[in-house]
Amino acid sequence: MKPDVATLAGGCFWCLEAVYDQMKGVISVESGYIGGQVDRPTYEAVCGGQTGHAEAVRITFNPDIVTYQELLEVLFVIHDPTTLNRQGHDIGTQYRSAIFYHNPEQKKVAERVIERFNREKIYSSPIVTEVVPAGTWFEAEPYHQEYFARNPFQGYCTAVVGPKVMKFRKLFSAKLKP
Repeated sequence: MKPDVATLAGGCFWCLEAVYDQMKGVISVESGYIGGQVDRPTYEAVCGGQTGHAEAVRITFNPDIVTYQELLEVLFVIHDPTTLNRQGHDIGTQYRSAIFYHNPEQKKVAERVIERFNREKIYSSPIVTEVVPAGTWFEAEPYHQEYFARNPFQGYCTAVVGPKVMKFRKLFSAKLKP
């Protein structure tokens, strides 16, 4: 097994990390920043919309257990891919929906999944998720890593992250780690 990498954005990185950490075949999930113009961005600068980066997760996974397509299908269910630069009360380009592909095959898979979800009218509005080449990855500050696991009762975690984790657990129970 040669591990593969997926880099995805769908609002707050705490939500995505908390979900993918529980998924079979996922080896590790790292919160960070990608897609901006500033070298070594900080959380404060990214949240202030000053860098162009998206909050994202870098997922290392075993493609023999979970496919890239399955990772994307989960992404499109746990966040709203139809709102431009926003997820709920989180507004700004840092919260955009984006797939940062690492090779041409990932790009093709992403485009096929988006086309299928649009064709099947999974959402009442079209998907606006960007599909763009992965650029330089910047790992977020240490206090952001495993944030939900360490702070499950923090306000944002109980109001926003927890419900997304529960939705994933309900809809994708067969994909949960033992």
